[in-house]
Amino acid sequence: MILLVSPLVEGAARNEHEEWQVEGDAAELFQRYIVPLITSQWAEDLVERLAPEHGERVLDIACGTGVVAQRAAARMGGGIVVGLDLNPAMLAVAKRNGDEHQGTKVEWIEGSALDLPFPAKAFDVVACQLGLQFFPDRARAVSEMVRVTIPGGRIGLSVFTALEDTPVHLALVEALDRHFGPGASSTKRAEHSLSDGLEFRNLVEHAGLEDLLITRVVKTLRFPSAREYVRLQLSATPQARLIMTRTGDGACSLIDAVAQDVAAALGGRESLVSEQQCFVLLARRP
Repeated sequence: MILLVSPLVEGAARNEHEEWQVEGDAAELFQRYIVPLITSQWAEDLVERLAPEHGERVLDIACGTGVVAQRAAARMGGGIVVGLDLNPAMLAVAKRNGDEHQGTKVEWIEGSALDLPFPAKAFDVVACQLGLQFFPDRARAVSEMVRVTIPGGRIGLSVFTALEDTPVHLALVEALDRHFGPGASSTKRAEHSLSDGLEFRNLVEHAGLEDLLITRVVKTLRFPSAREYVRLQLSATPQARLIMTRTGDGACSLIDAVAQDVAAALGGRESLVSEQQCFVLLARRP
């Protein structure tokens, strides 16, 4: 969730990662702006590769506001889709978007990827879009995915590649550290914390999955302006915490300053265009 999905953690681990919780209006803004401009591209790609079929049972882990679950349900035209996330604000938005799509029932559940609340072999397809990098115990999360997948079932995961592969993210983190202080960009940088393709592959191989295929996928992000991109990053994502205590002219001045730096780093054009790269992994449970 995003890029901006909630890490599915509990106890002390949850406290450590509580900054990933998007609350209140931020979840609505995320659905309204971030989903159509960014995450829907990746959801469509992942669902197409997994190709869920009519009558199958699909689990979307760290579902956020439900874009992968909804795309899968619409494609299937009949079956069961479950979206699971730790963040109740995100799930509330997902529920408002409906619990049935093209004849496929969708259920929204609050829960942890580290202890999936489902019996073994409950799903034909398991997906996790841009969430695995945030989990405090990635190996356990993958093991849980395998446990709830039927033999021969498909698992699809996506994670961001290196920060440098997405120029707009690199420009943003540098500007945040410059204007808010060292370490201000730690939340954004964490999105790229599983960017080593070999580490990604080893993590899944150690869980016993087979027929692994990792593809480096490139999409293009487009925003009307650098200021619009920065404004949304500082209101509809976990980076909003950086500006929560600022009001009025102070907040606007910071947004303007960060936006100017981002625009300059990307060539100074009025509109913002940037590549974004992910590793997309497909595998089967033996």
